[in-house]
Amino acid sequence: MTSIDDVMIEITPQVLLKAYACGIFPMAESAEDNALYWIEPERRGILPLERVHVPRRLARTIRQGGFEVRVDNDFHDVIDGCAAPRTGRRSTWINGRIRGLYADLFALGHCHTVEVWDGDELIGGLYGVHLGRAFFGESMFSRARDASKIALIYLVARLKFGGFELLDTQFLTGHLARFGAIEVGRAEFQRLLEAALYCPGNGNGNVAGGGAGFGRGFLGAGAGLGAGAGSGAGAASAAGAAGASAGASAAGASAGASGAGAGAAAGASAAGASPPGAAAFWSLPAGATGSFVLQLVSQTSKTGCSTA
Repeated sequence: MTSIDDVMIEITPQVLLKAYACGIFPMAESAEDNALYWIEPERRGILPLERVHVPRRLARTIRQGGFEVRVDNDFHDVIDGCAAPRTGRRSTWINGRIRGLYADLFALGHCHTVEVWDGDELIGGLYGVHLGRAFFGESMFSRARDASKIALIYLVARLKFGGFELLDTQFLTGHLARFGAIEVGRAEFQRLLEAALYCPGNGNGNVAGGGAGFGRGFLGAGAGLGAGAGSGAGAASAAGAAGASAGASAAGASAGASGAGAGAAAGASAAGASPPGAAAFWSLPAGATGSFVLQLVSQTSKTGCSTA
């Protein structure tokens, strides 16, 4: 892995978005280690939106309700939940810099949370990054049985309703495999990613969504990011990271609202409205019932929504 600190670049929200657009994301060794590392796995986990599997017991729990799902309501509590120690894991990769960077993305409307509440108590949730028609899942947590699973199914419904094409899970775990997650090679992931980021309707192929627009051309070697990515243990090279810094600017970023109103900025860019082809994270009405959510998850599916 190549440390971001090794190449002396300033990582900003715009650099981070350019990294995501090239299939690269940052991680830290631990909460105590302030260094960040660019990661690009050889095998990438994705959850195909057209064939999500919902276990029968979970589907019954979702239909019964008894919980409330909120979006972009309490980013900091979600991060705290994702970073907290849990069974089988004493430490976390979410350090102070990760918290700060993703808080900035949240304020710009590029980072979203899906939260499961029991009254006034946050019992589970997840967060991730929205760019174009792709959603990059970062982390999830549960403080009560099935809470993170409920958040995942509500996320899938929201993505399908909003026109997303790609749900990146970064890595494949046994937990995610139960829902239909698979691994794809780097070349296949790049193909899926470029298709999800390319918005042909605006005439110049800009990536759109969440509040920033980027030209399609930087997906190639010309932008630096991605040109040397994937060296060593699946990490981006120092040259690629430096290229992101050199090519980053605030020209594509909008000043979004934070808190519950972050989604209101999701469709805006510095030049005006998002180009056609961008997905809409906030299009699913608030308070959607469990039955409606399950119907969305199974809708237009090639294999259907299994509840076995």
